Amino acid sequence: MTVTLIWIAVALVAIGLYLGWTAGRLDRLHARIDAARAALDAQLVRRASVTQEIATSGVLDPAASIVLYEAAHAARQAEEEHREVAESELSQALRAVFTEPAQVDAVRAAPGGVEAAEELAQAARRVPMARRFHNDAVRAARALRRHRTVRWFRLAGHAPFPLAFEMDDEPPAALADRPGS
Repeated sequence: MTVTLIWIAVALVAIGLYLGWTAGRLDRLHARIDAARAALDAQLVRRASVTQEIATSGVLDPAASIVLYEAAHAARQAEEEHREVAESELSQALRAVFTEPAQVDAVRAAPGGVEAAEELAQAARRVPMARRFHNDAVRAARALRRHRTVRWFRLAGHAPFPLAFEMDDEPPAALADRPGS
């Protein structure tokens, strides 16, 4: 009788340890998602800011400046539910304006343009990386949350189901392929 009770107690402790470890892992994944989302937001804001700076610098033709400024402004002001679309439109505007290396050369020729072009190229490269880190964390959390144990014991608590950030983040080729950028 006591041996059976000891085995039951050991089994309950093992189950409790496993549930605690799983809940801790899920909590760490949610914290990773939050940190990755903050990094993604910072990179998106940086890209939009640099784009607005270049658009208002006067080195681009007026039509390109307006397209870039409006897309960057819309991306910065977008509500959360419309942000993916606004950021995708900014990516498309950047590709449309910087299809030709001549546009990048025009930015580089202006005073302070080399730094602005470098900063835009860096921002355009960092957005896909930040989005990939965020979406990888979301994918890992979703996989763990799909396990029966997590659902049955409600280990996720009241945390919202994590959502990936899907957008067009391909950088302009003229910026991405620049030597020294």
